Amino acid sequence: MQINPARPRAIFLMGPTASGKTDLAMAISDHLPVELISVDSALVYRGLDIGSAKPTPEEIAKYPHRLIDICDPAESYSAGRFREDALEAMAEISGCGKIPLLVGGTMLYFKALLQGMAEMPQADPVFRAETEARAEREGWPALHAELAKVDPALAAELHPNHSVRIERALEVYHLTGKTMTQLRAEQESDSLHGQYAIQQLAIVPEDRSILHRRIAERFERMLENGFIDEVKALRARGDLHRDLPAIRAVGYRQVWEYLEGEMDYPQMVEAGIAATRQLAKRQLTWLRRWPDLQRISAQEPGGKVRKIDEMLIEALKFLG
Repeated sequence: MQINPARPRAIFLMGPTASGKTDLAMAISDHLPVELISVDSALVYRGLDIGSAKPTPEEIAKYPHRLIDICDPAESYSAGRFREDALEAMAEISGCGKIPLLVGGTMLYFKALLQGMAEMPQADPVFRAETEARAEREGWPALHAELAKVDPALAAELHPNHSVRIERALEVYHLTGKTMTQLRAEQESDSLHGQYAIQQLAIVPEDRSILHRRIAERFERMLENGFIDEVKALRARGDLHRDLPAIRAVGYRQVWEYLEGEMDYPQMVEAGIAATRQLAKRQLTWLRRWPDLQRISAQEPGGKVRKIDEMLIEALKFLG
């Protein structure tokens, strides 16, 4: 990959949960002048250590990670806030002559960082009720025709009966005076590609069964290492509940429900592993359609799991 010397360099390292991203990022740190930035919606929370597979204190001491332990579990942390925090961290790292290496599996955060986030208004219940009443009388094609007058580019993309997107586009125009096409353009002008020369890698397991085995083994190991006691401590605070983003994190919700008596231990283990597999499936779906991505195989041709040293060699060849 050709790197533009006029822009500072940045590295993205992605992959599904339990694929070895953190280990590979730390290995890269031994060879390149990088500083690590976590891209993980669970690692931002203090007290979510074992169940989030957070790097150990010893690992963090040797390989500092930014954007870990920056938020109390009672708070919500958004993709927009992540973008602000990540951009600030990247600027500081680049300013010191080092390369920001962003590592994690929260793909929405990567997307927000890369593409920017247009300011979208909150839903307007009154406008929506009026729009749906009009659709009942006139039909969605009539509202599609109305949209075509103000935002012909978007209307051309939509089927005349695509009610959800037609309604949202008209609502945004009503509330902001801007079309969705205009807001998209504003978002693209905020793209990270104009600010950094970005190299993107992903660890991709070809054999899902191997990844599923790693997920199951890791979840069992978390339980052995005190995951249930960790969730007990969170519940004991008294100010946390299961609808908070932190407690909805994969694994935490299942253990929380187990502690509330909603399932027995074997059911909790099964549910936690299943939820983690579903997370990995969503992450792989994102990665399949992610552009400009160098894929690093997590397995050898015979199916054997590759060691981090082997993946490191491939990563360093790409990174130069």
